[in-house]
Amino acid sequence: MTEPLPLEESVPNAARMYDYHLGGCHNFEVDRAAARRTEEVMPWVAAALRANRAFLGRAVRFCLAAGVRQFLDLGSGIPTVGNVHEIAHRIDPDARVAYVDREPVAVAHAASILREVRTASITHADFCDVDAVLAAPGVRDLLDLTEPVALLLVAVLHFLPDDDAAAALIARYRSALLGGGLLVISHATSDHDADSAEAAMGTYRSTDSPVLTRTHAEVAALFDGADLVDPGLVDATAWRPDTATGGHPGFWAGVGTLPPVRDTAVTRLDTPDPALGSPER
Repeated sequence: MTEPLPLEESVPNAARMYDYHLGGCHNFEVDRAAARRTEEVMPWVAAALRANRAFLGRAVRFCLAAGVRQFLDLGSGIPTVGNVHEIAHRIDPDARVAYVDREPVAVAHAASILREVRTASITHADFCDVDAVLAAPGVRDLLDLTEPVALLLVAVLHFLPDDDAAAALIARYRSALLGGGLLVISHATSDHDADSAEAAMGTYRSTDSPVLTRTHAEVAALFDGADLVDPGLVDATAWRPDTATGGHPGFWAGVGTLPPVRDTAVTRLDTPDPALGSPER
């Protein structure tokens, strides 16, 4: 794990705001103030975020039921209730989880939690830097990419600036997953309530992590080449709900199957892709 960047306490951060909305304590006053402004214009934001978190748990359990025992969680955020490794290890203690995030609070807290967990790691990196992520010991030494991997992009792609960047990022990771696996995506949308979503995005523009919402069709396009499993791309509250499911609409969510990469020649990832930006996350 590389050394965390110095903490920036003067500018709101989306990961720490997310933590606040979920009732966590790993945030600063500047984050809490921005989160409260978001709640003023979007009173249901916390409920939508909880629904997104619940989707993550159900998706992890689905991946395990499908036989996938490895997880690459990009932009994993600040650890909170229902972490991927905790969910996975209740079913299979040998399941391996590689977390990746660039937010120093998230990395520091995850490192503390995972200190004694041999089958999980945290990597301090920008997930847009595909080379750095895949070469990091916490990823390279933990995951076997010739075996199926669940690629988790949960509530992170809306920090990428445009559709080409998001599609290019997914394609580059997929090219490295020689064993195939599953693609798990959730994404903020303004389809349900455009006015309040636009007002909330105005608040996020004052943070280090501006948000770009996408429509159902735009999120569906991110699964290009993957086969969506039933029920397809739906609101997070409606993806294979269980009795504990609740919350408010606000995130499109889905899981797609990834075929193995037939040409197992090593794909060069050391040339930057001009379509990829670096999200302020």
